[in-house]
Amino acid sequence: MRVLIADDHRLMVEGTKQALAKAGGFEVVGEASNGAQVLPLVRRLKPDLVLLDLRMPQMDGLTCLAKIRKEFPEMKVAILSVSQEQDLIQTALKRGANAYIVKTVDPDDLAAALRQTVEGTVFTTAGVSDDPGERAAKQAGLTERELVIVRAVARGLSNEAIAKELWVAEQTVKFHLTNIYRKLEVSNRTEAARYAFEQGLVEHGPGH
Repeated sequence: MRVLIADDHRLMVEGTKQALAKAGGFEVVGEASNGAQVLPLVRRLKPDLVLLDLRMPQMDGLTCLAKIRKEFPEMKVAILSVSQEQDLIQTALKRGANAYIVKTVDPDDLAAALRQTVEGTVFTTAGVSDDPGERAAKQAGLTERELVIVRAVARGLSNEAIAKELWVAEQTVKFHLTNIYRKLEVSNRTEAARYAFEQGLVEHGPGH
């Protein structure tokens, strides 16, 4: 997957590149350190995905996003920002961002989030606490990725199906489930799903 990174913080760019290199399957084809550089690079490099910071010199991320959308309506764009403000997130998504990722996201989850962004599957935000289920999950000590897996279990998905949906190895799903069972003090998938419904980690109980 060919990625263009637009961010004026060198440390963030290098950290992102390291996370993508570790995951494999990504090629960072270009870097922009200010907003004015973004569109010319998109035109020249034709990346599969643009990873766009919101606050940049010369042109902000939302303006860059609008220009990309106008010229390349099918281009995948993920916003990478420090802000968790709901108004800003909704504005970015309404203006055409395919995903909104908070910079505090676990580096190991970044690659999977970007793959899902390009595939258009089950993903809009990462690292954002915006619903009661996420607050309940935090109280239970679950990470963001563990909550995603609990919700998948509650939907009746197998380990294999969860792994495919999240672009991770099946062994990784099993590892997360072991931690989930320990944190929720349950011993199997059925009990984990029941806990999720009863504690509000998911919206609807079985059969609803």
